[in-house]
Amino acid sequence: MSKNIFLLLLSVVFAGHLFAQLPKIVNIETKNTILLYRVGQDQKLIQSYLGNKLFQPGEYDKLKAGKFEAYITAGTSNLFEPSIRVKHADNNPSLDLQYESHKIVKQDDDVTLTTIKMIDPQYPFEVTLFFKAYYNEDVIEEWTEIKHKEKKPVVLYNYASSTLHFDAKNYWLTQFHGNWAEEMRMQESQLTSGIKIIDSKLGTRAHMYQTPVFYLSLNEKSNENTGELIAGTLGWSGNFQFTFEIDERNNLRVISGINPYASEYKLEPEKVFKTPSFIFTYSNSGKGLASRNMHQWARKYGILDGDKPRLTLLNNWETTYFSFNEEKLAGLFDDAVKLGVDLFLLDDGWFANKYPRNNDNAGLGDWEENKAKLPGGIDALIKAAQQKGSKFGIWIEPEMVNPKSELYEKHPDWIIKLPNRSENYYRNQLVLDLTNPQVQDFVFGVVDNLMTKHPEIAFIKWDCNRMITNGYSPYLKENQSHLYIDYVNSLYKVFDRMRQKYPHLPIMLCSGGGGRVDYGALKYFTEFWPSDNTDGLERVFIQWGYSNFYPSITSCNHITSWGKQSLKFRTDVAMMGKMGYDIPVKHMTDQELKFSQNAVANYKRLNNTIWFGDLFRLVSPYDESRAVLMYVNTEKNKAVLFSYTLNPRYGEFFQKVRLQGLDAAKMYKVEETNINLRQTFMESGKVFSGDFLMKVGLEVSANNSLNSVVLEITEVK
Repeated sequence: MSKNIFLLLLSVVFAGHLFAQLPKIVNIETKNTILLYRVGQDQKLIQSYLGNKLFQPGEYDKLKAGKFEAYITAGTSNLFEPSIRVKHADNNPSLDLQYESHKIVKQDDDVTLTTIKMIDPQYPFEVTLFFKAYYNEDVIEEWTEIKHKEKKPVVLYNYASSTLHFDAKNYWLTQFHGNWAEEMRMQESQLTSGIKIIDSKLGTRAHMYQTPVFYLSLNEKSNENTGELIAGTLGWSGNFQFTFEIDERNNLRVISGINPYASEYKLEPEKVFKTPSFIFTYSNSGKGLASRNMHQWARKYGILDGDKPRLTLLNNWETTYFSFNEEKLAGLFDDAVKLGVDLFLLDDGWFANKYPRNNDNAGLGDWEENKAKLPGGIDALIKAAQQKGSKFGIWIEPEMVNPKSELYEKHPDWIIKLPNRSENYYRNQLVLDLTNPQVQDFVFGVVDNLMTKHPEIAFIKWDCNRMITNGYSPYLKENQSHLYIDYVNSLYKVFDRMRQKYPHLPIMLCSGGGGRVDYGALKYFTEFWPSDNTDGLERVFIQWGYSNFYPSITSCNHITSWGKQSLKFRTDVAMMGKMGYDIPVKHMTDQELKFSQNAVANYKRLNNTIWFGDLFRLVSPYDESRAVLMYVNTEKNKAVLFSYTLNPRYGEFFQKVRLQGLDAAKMYKVEETNINLRQTFMESGKVFSGDFLMKVGLEVSANNSLNSVVLEITEVK
């Protein structure tokens, strides 16, 4: 062998050795954010970086390898909360995960899917991490799939969707909590050493006491326009858990996923356990940017038909409650047409005969028209509504049953309840056992039978008014710890079937019992019901809270008789989302009716900007006794500003508000709209540059209590 050939072979071997020593790097990238993983020499997958992208990509190589395992196992050397904990078929309680491979697939111009497979070197057990990066929206969706080939089932005790690591001086957590009629109250606190847990054990409904969303600010508190943070949420309609743990070096790990409470899961060989998605966005420009990222993602990917218009409606609930008949409803059809809304929605009380649904004690589960109230049936109502120029919608609560019902009598084995214990009622009802395929067929059939018999139904309100208590499934038998997980997955199976057959039917995701809002369910629904509390003052706070993670097009805001505010104030508050009515129109004065008719017309003129525009929260009701926010459309030629004065103290005055999101070079005409008796905004009709509006601002808030202003801002050429 010649000297040159020998040197060439030596260089190839040496280069190959160097290449083998270079760490593998996996990048999950959006337009402005990168999540970077590195494979260490021990084949451990390590999170190296999460934040803004660097200008020089080569400098990612300079990042230290770190010790932040991407998915932390239990049973070996880890001393902190694990991402996953298992017991193998041979009862070994440990797991060791090493990187095996990864794959990056660009699904389209916006979406890239990255999968990272890890295996245990001693057991035929694998965990695959999935990352779906939405480039233009700066959002990352993360979930996990767990699988094994052991001879017998493996028990899963913990099974996180995501584990993220942070290294900062301080950490500030913004969480949202509440109860019935007080949903989405915002609370911020500094994390300290140890563990902070936000979770739910409701079984069904993502939130009532705690909401599956959070902001995590790094180093300093964030506000709307400044600060480094992530905004995160879990797409799961049942028990969830967020764990925030600060270790002895002040490093923080955030573990997100299904709550493992009472949910040990026996995973059969070759079966896949898929966790729900953790959805998050990173911002170094405050909470406002994070919200806009989430809203853009949600309208495109997170909700059904997020780019389509919505229907305005009149609901009968607060006018009639359970007491109505065909004649009374016919008069309400007239009211819907008189107001100018698109749809009449018939609420609870239209069904059941043996045990008539005349109150909430009976009939739930017996989904046939009540012949005493509706002798002509739903068909007669639809025809009457159409003849008067209105579409028709209807309320259902198919997951639930009253003990006083034919369904309960025929199928006691279809109900979640403990053997040898008294039944536990909430709102006089029980939960059907959706883990049972027969129950899934029944629940799907509630929608399918309605739509097959009455295809002209234009809208459905799907309610869910209780949580799971006394949890026991007659169907699951020995696998009772699967209930909380299998129930939700079974619910999604029903939703899947429903959407395969009725892909674009508008359906509201409702829960009068304290909120049911999450991106696991919302992809099947066009909108949600934020709260039974429709008091205008309370709704400012409730809707403000939801606006942090959910776009305005999803939030059903109804004008009702709740609260002591003026009709104008309640209307202006409702207009900041998907406006509707649930009010006795016949009790309105002529002046109130005329105002409402004008408000509906104004809303229909402005709703595209409200639904699809970028949201800028300008003044928080948590900071001052007022709330100011605005929506700006993509072209920046139209904006709508809402200002709500709450209850200022005597002598309290408000400063000018600087607008945001406009084009500094454009000229804008600012006009007050939704006027009742007189204008409040004294500069209505004037023209300002975008530069002036954003640097100097306007006096948009009156000082008297419970006053509101809606400004229409239009480019002038």
